[in-house]
Amino acid sequence: MNAATNAAATTNSGSTRPAGRRDQRRPGAVRPGTVRPRRPLPPHAVFAERLLAVLSGERPVHWMLGQTIGEAYEQLVHLAPTAPLRPHGAHAARPVIRRCGGFPLRPGVVEAFASIATGERVRAMAFRLEQGPDRKWRCAAVELGGDRIT
Repeated sequence: MNAATNAAATTNSGSTRPAGRRDQRRPGAVRPGTVRPRRPLPPHAVFAERLLAVLSGERPVHWMLGQTIGEAYEQLVHLAPTAPLRPHGAHAARPVIRRCGGFPLRPGVVEAFASIATGERVRAMAFRLEQGPDRKWRCAAVELGGDRIT
């Protein structure tokens, strides 16, 4: 752009929009009716959903093979056959995660929790995530708590 074109594009108000453009929106502005892309979920929220799918019987245990390390897979093998988070009754609702949080212990290690509701039944789940040298998160431990009626 030469100096004459640049001077023509700059108005008295200091705007640098092209000459003849009447649209007042700035580049990157969200247009009305459009949806911004969502931020990716934190790893503990992703794993809470994955663990819920296995422990409710929606997914088989081997679905978690590459996503677990240490004793976590053995813990899932022990827990999954009973499907402890499976909804009970003909009209029971699918279990949902009510709340999920994580606490970083040190870089690459997160202790996480989730409260899972199936109708009026609420269960607690705790798990540990560790980030490997490949930067992928894997579940290292899983525990399920008891029932609580709300």
